[in-house]
Amino acid sequence: MRLEGKTILLTGAAGGMGQLIARELAAQGARLALTDMNQIRLTEITTDLGNQHIGIVANLCTNEGIAELTRACNAAGGIDILINAAGVSDYVMLQNQPEKQIELTLQLNLLTPVLLCQRLLPQLSDRPEAAIVNIGSTFGSIGHPGFSTYCASKFGLRGFSEALRRELADTAIQVYYVAPRAMRTDMNSAAVVELNRELGNTMDEPEVVVQELLRLLTRKTGGAYFLGWPEKLLVRLNGLLPAVVDAALGKQLATIKRLAG
Repeated sequence: MRLEGKTILLTGAAGGMGQLIARELAAQGARLALTDMNQIRLTEITTDLGNQHIGIVANLCTNEGIAELTRACNAAGGIDILINAAGVSDYVMLQNQPEKQIELTLQLNLLTPVLLCQRLLPQLSDRPEAAIVNIGSTFGSIGHPGFSTYCASKFGLRGFSEALRRELADTAIQVYYVAPRAMRTDMNSAAVVELNRELGNTMDEPEVVVQELLRLLTRKTGGAYFLGWPEKLLVRLNGLLPAVVDAALGKQLATIKRLAG
């Protein structure tokens, strides 16, 4: 798919990776509708990219925010591509995780993308070619201690993306589920960075993930794409032989619990 001239809605646009995605899409000639709750950072990135792009401040954890965003996209003439990049992560053992954080994680990472897809399908269906990109995670295929609700949200997003892709197979809408491994973003706490260091997990720079995302969107058809090696292998191994992954993570559990605080 050529991105030049396409109107793209990007959620989480004021975040570190969101801003990188926005800049790359703009460089490809796309017209952007950027949304985030952080008004200051959203205004900065929108202004920096130029007046052909729009910024929409909206709380996507509310029905009102989703409705407002849908109206704004309609007023802009509709969209060709939806990229669900907004998300949160919390590294904590479940018994210590505040209930509000559980609700936020499931809402923003799973329910919000589902509702946005539903509300925006009429706009996408009007286009000769269109796409939905849901940003997932390796943890959407491998349940990891300390990230139980995050894993639940990304497992759900992966299943939703797979079902929606099959549901829309007779349309012009491509559905992508893109699952990065660990990244160096401001979403990660110092404890997460230390966990990856002690366990020897590679952390990708967000620029690497953004470039791969654009490659998939412009050169590949819809589907589930997992980024990073050996994470791709671990995803397959967890599906075929979960007991092997159980044993491996069991050996790391003391470290995981210690760093989770």
